[in-house]
Amino acid sequence: MTTRRSRGDGGLHWDETRERWIASVTVGYTPAGKRIVKKASGKTKTEAKAKLKEIIRDYEDGLAIAPANYTVADAVKYWLQHGLGGRSANTVKMYTTFADKHVIPAVGARKLRDLSVEDVDRWLAGKTEELSTRSLKLIHGILNRSVKSAMRRDKVKRNVVDLCEIPEGREGRVSKALTLAQANAIVALAEKANARMRAYIVLSLLIGARTEELRALLWSHVVAFDEERKAWLPVANAGWEHEEFAIYVWRSVRQKGDTKTVKSRRSLKLPRRCVEALRTLREEQEKAGGKLADTEGLVFSTSKGTPMSAGNVRRDVRKIIEKAGLRGTDWTPREMRHSFVSLLSDSGVPIEDISRLVGHRNTVVTETVYRKQIRPVLMQGAEAMDDIFGS
Repeated sequence: MTTRRSRGDGGLHWDETRERWIASVTVGYTPAGKRIVKKASGKTKTEAKAKLKEIIRDYEDGLAIAPANYTVADAVKYWLQHGLGGRSANTVKMYTTFADKHVIPAVGARKLRDLSVEDVDRWLAGKTEELSTRSLKLIHGILNRSVKSAMRRDKVKRNVVDLCEIPEGREGRVSKALTLAQANAIVALAEKANARMRAYIVLSLLIGARTEELRALLWSHVVAFDEERKAWLPVANAGWEHEEFAIYVWRSVRQKGDTKTVKSRRSLKLPRRCVEALRTLREEQEKAGGKLADTEGLVFSTSKGTPMSAGNVRRDVRKIIEKAGLRGTDWTPREMRHSFVSLLSDSGVPIEDISRLVGHRNTVVTETVYRKQIRPVLMQGAEAMDDIFGS
């Protein structure tokens, strides 16, 4: 006599129409109370039993609701649609482009539960001659976050992408810094340019602010120290007849207007050359009137008072660079910031101070990002040995 299977062991029966053994088990209920049944089939009873055991094992692991045909492409598309909330349109577009070009065509057809470490390693290795290391990190991150999202939704047991090492890609564009002679030439040329470009180049080179920070700078964040009131006040209220000036680097053009990190939010005293450039720019904007004369408006804006795009800034900066005898397309506005770090390092400013000035979380970031601009000279050991043994 055939024994009845225990509750929870699922069912197994022969389907005459399909001529296959059918395994089925209830894995839960919908919000409406309807049973959720998972099925599998096999040509033999043994094969069907094995598949039934797999269904039950997945059910006990909390994975039985996931469809067996759920692919890597499904996971990536879900993450692109639901995992990028709060990101800017440009960021979403960038992730989507990389996913559509590099992730989905290569591994998208693979069933997510069958994806292995070897699959990911081979995929990344095949991209090393095509992409830079930064881009490899980007596509790895897209896949990694997509699988993590799938794990949270019980689509897969573990994230194999997290176990993979990111290989070195092709060499990317090498960052550069201006020499002191080149920086002097560019500042001299900027002094002869229009007031907006003069102020932009002088500030980016002499205080090391990021392009995204300068484009979002407000006049209310350009302040002077009022000696009588012993307070920092916006120049619109305090005027320009003071000794000390500063800017509040509290905003950027990022999605929510925040700076890159908490440490990036800083207040920087302005060199005299920056003060004069900003004063000239403000006077010109007041003469022009309209939006440009708004004391709460942007410091750097178009002639119509609208925000400057990254392309606007890049075009104008390159014009000055080319006049200095350099190839404009070889340089970007952010390399004014690199030059700031290089010039300070050459002048003997400690890396701890440089790190705070550029708004890094710690000196490790400064040393990593600007490793080609930092020139530390550790003198304490040599000085101590001179004292001990005599020079």
